[in-house]
Amino acid sequence: MVATFFKGLASTGAWACFDEFNRINVEVLSVVAQQLQTLLERKRAQDYEFDFEGSLIFMKPTFSVFITMNPGYAGRTELPDNLKALFRAVAMMVPDYAVIGEIKLYSFGFEHARDLA
Repeated sequence: MVATFFKGLASTGAWACFDEFNRINVEVLSVVAQQLQTLLERKRAQDYEFDFEGSLIFMKPTFSVFITMNPGYAGRTELPDNLKALFRAVAMMVPDYAVIGEIKLYSFGFEHARDLA
């Protein structure tokens, strides 16, 4: 089922973002990792016509996959190393809304923006 989804993504050159990716069972992650590894290796090699899971596909170079994770929560699994290697980690944090408000107020011409924010 996932292979069919990846075939469609690769053939159309679409992007996909899998939210909460580390909530998937380890067994499923292993299969997904192998399929993604095949697709991304072909993309890096600029080999856009190949056999994938029994079908000849023509991958468009705009194809890409992104994932989001929330590590440390109950029920989350650690990603296998072969899957970790396919993605780049980006750390996110909660923005400081007071500083954002202060800067916006200054940009609108308020002279005492710090007090107002």
